[in-house]
This record gives sequence, C-alpha cells and structure tokens, in this order.
Amino acid sequence: MSSILPFTPPVVKRLLGWKKSTSGPGVASSGEQNGQDEKWCEKAVKSLVKKLKKTGQLDELEKAITTQNCNTKCVTIPSNCSEIWGLSTPNTIEQWDTSGLYSYPDQTRSLDGRLQVSHRKGLPHVIYCRLWRWPDLHSHHELRAIEACEYAFHLKKDEVCINPYHYQRVETPVLPPVLVPRHPEILPDLPPLDDYTHSIPENTNFPAGIEPPNNYIPETPPPGYISEDGETSEQQMNQSMDTGSPAELSPSTLSPANHSMDLQPVTYSEPAFWCSIAYYELNQRVGETFHASQPSLTVDGFTDPSNSERFCLGLLSNVNRNATVEMTRRHIGRGVRLYYIGGEVFAECLSDSAIFVQSPNCNQRYGWHPATVCKIPPGCNLKIFNNQEFAALLAQSVNQGFEAVYQLTRMCTIRMSFVKGWGAEYR
Repeated sequence: MSSILPFTPPVVKRLLGWKKSTSGPGVASSGEQNGQDEKWCEKAVKSLVKKLKKTGQLDELEKAITTQNCNTKCVTIPSNCSEIWGLSTPNTIEQWDTSGLYSYPDQTRSLDGRLQVSHRKGLPHVIYCRLWRWPDLHSHHELRAIEACEYAFHLKKDEVCINPYHYQRVETPVLPPVLVPRHPEILPDLPPLDDYTHSIPENTNFPAGIEPPNNYIPETPPPGYISEDGETSEQQMNQSMDTGSPAELSPSTLSPANHSMDLQPVTYSEPAFWCSIAYYELNQRVGETFHASQPSLTVDGFTDPSNSERFCLGLLSNVNRNATVEMTRRHIGRGVRLYYIGGEVFAECLSDSAIFVQSPNCNQRYGWHPATVCKIPPGCNLKIFNNQEFAALLAQSVNQGFEAVYQLTRMCTIRMSFVKGWGAEYR
C-alpha cells in the first residue's frame, strides 16, 4: 500500500497489514471510496499508536492482532476519548456515535465545538473490531466481550478495552420448533392475551442497557404517558414497524416414538425482510412501505435517496401537511437507528429530540400494560423485540387455539413517534 500520509511509521504499516478487507462477493466500491477508506484507516491506526505508546500497551496490541489470541491482555484507552478522536469537549461512552460512520470535512469544527480530525467517529472498540476482525460490523450490539476482559465496553469503566480479540460476534440463537397438535382438544374459553393487570409507569425513560425489574407487579391502573412539560398533544408523526410473521412455516412429521401426542413441529426460518416500515403523518399514510433486509437501518429526516440501509423521510411529500407536522419534521434530524442482531431488535435515538415507542413485546417483558408508550432520550437505546420471548409465547398459545395464536400478531407491530408522545391520557 502506498503511503498516504507524509510519513507512516513501521509499526503502523505492520498493523495496517493485518487489516481485514471489506471486499467480497456482492461488495462493490469505487477507487475514490477505497482511497478514502485507506486514508481513514491509516489515520485511525496512527492516532491509536500514538496513544498506546504513552501507556506502553502497543506491544500487547500487536501481539493480540498477530497471534489472533484472546488470551492476551486488555489494551485500553480512556473512556473519555476526546483526545484520541480530536474532540474539544468530553464525551461519555453513552454519547459516542454508535450509528456507523459519518463523513465531515477534514479538520473542521462542528457546531457543538467538536473537532473532526479523522473524518469519522464511532465507538473505539467497534471501529477496531471492524478494522482487524469483522469489516461488516454495524453496531456494538453485535459484540459481546469475553469473560476475561476487565475493561469491556459494557462495564463502563474509566478505561475501555479495544483489543479486538477480547470481543466475540453475537450469534443468532436457534429457535426450537413449535409443536402444534394435529387434533387439538376443545379447551375452555380463555381470557384475551391483552387483558393484563399491570400498569404503565409514569414517564418511562430508558437509558442504555437497562434491565427489567424482578417480580415487578404494579397495583394501580394505567395512568398513560406523561411528558416532562405536561403538555397534551395529539400524535404528530409516527411510523409503524411490522416485524412480520414470526416464521415461514415448514411442517414435518415428528416421530411418535418420542412423543405420546400426535404433534407436528413447525420450524423457524428467516424471512427475506425482517421488518416493514410504514410512515404516517397524523392518521394519513405517506409514501411507500420500506422493507428492511439489512441488519441495521436508519430512519431519518434528511433528503438523501433511500437505500437498503437508510429510509429518508425528507423527500416524502404530502399535500395535506400542516404547519405543526412541518415543524415536527424539522426536528427529526438523524432520527432512529434500528438493529436486528442475534434475534433481537433495538431502537437507538440518534435525533436531538426523543423518540417514543409502543412495543407490546417490550411492555410484556417489563410487566406493563400493552399500550405503554416508552420515551427513548437522545443517545439511548431500547430492546423493542426479542424472538425467543415471542417464540415462548407462541409455544404456549398453540394449544389454546387459533384465536390465541392470532392475537400474537399484535405483538409484531411496533409504533414509533418522533418528537412527541401520544395516547388517550397523554399530557
């Protein structure tokens, strides 16, 4: 590789020699794009080398990469990485950009005072895992640290490990087949699945990585969603995400030697599109349905052409659009990023304004009313769907008959709203 920068130290050249190629079947890019990528990779490695030389960890990084051994030590940089990334203001781990790579003019200062030195920004452990292990890596949700890593990203210590061999790629769990009786017995009437007795917590805010409380059973009736400013508002803009049917069914015969009942297993297979997104303004459908085939996609308010990883709302026109909707659209900005990783769906707020989500699957996980609307503040994310949880519900419902199974389709539809929440008792 020819030298792009005025001087490339030998250690940087050695480390770049272990860089994983992004080329492969179906991957096409221009020579100009390749040149920009090479230049950025060299800058990213030079910045890291400069940082690690001060702490004496450079040899350990080179050892990990050349031996591809997870039994190496942690290689850490400060979790407040304003210095290594050329940022003039501190950023916490939660504030780092996890949505992929965005280009900026070299050595320019953004409106919030940050200096974009390396053209792009991102979570360090994701960047270096992408550089030296998985070039198709999209998000930190796809990574899980090994147990021996003392400074893993999720621990949120003052130092964060960027050793690419201290992280593993999350694998999608295999869902067991659903056993469907060939001749189900007549069962007594069952209550509807949506007759939950749990309530809606007021002003539900989700920081990243929150876990559901244990044995949480509220006692009061659902008060609805309450905003911070106390305003009452109709739903301004929303999008509906349909995660599709739970499976494409492939029945086969189950051996009666292992089962006393006459059962038929139905196995799960991934559909061509893991979700379909419809965009609404008030109650009016606008534009065509977007079908997601990539594991990561962004829904934003910009006017760039949409592609398989991006659904831009800025170009959509609506003759009935009023001033309130127009003002709301201006605040969508970078919008929301959706990830489908390891059988789970995450929503991450990239906008400067909060997004609001109604996910029956998520609400059941936390023991809330199915209509709960959750607020996701900027920079935070929320798990909004889990295949294994849904598969368990499906397995429990098959013996209850068609109606019980059909009601589960409601859990496959997720509503989102930009800027404003909604609901009958929204204030």
